[in-house]
Amino acid sequence: MTFDPFQTWLIIFALGIGTFLIRFSFIGLVGDKEFPEWVLRLLRYTPVAVMPGLVAPLVLWPSATGGEPDAARIIAAFAALFIGYFSKNLLWAVIGGISILYLAMFLIG
Repeated sequence: MTFDPFQTWLIIFALGIGTFLIRFSFIGLVGDKEFPEWVLRLLRYTPVAVMPGLVAPLVLWPSATGGEPDAARIIAAFAALFIGYFSKNLLWAVIGGISILYLAMFLIG
């Protein structure tokens, strides 16, 4: 699918306006108001819900392997999950997962 430059800039502009309106509706309109306790409790789960959605395609269909699952990435994902579960620290899980990924890529090939 090919777009001419006008269509490309129109799409970029429309997406920019859309993302601005989504963010403004949350930050600009209700940013200075106190949230109920149940909303704050639910917002704590946002990173837990977003991270798997960002990471799963990179583990199961990595572009580096042409979309084929890779043993090193799956091992690193399970290691990061294990570290994160027991340490309750996202930073340690990411560092551990990256370390295991590079170690597994070095050992497996």
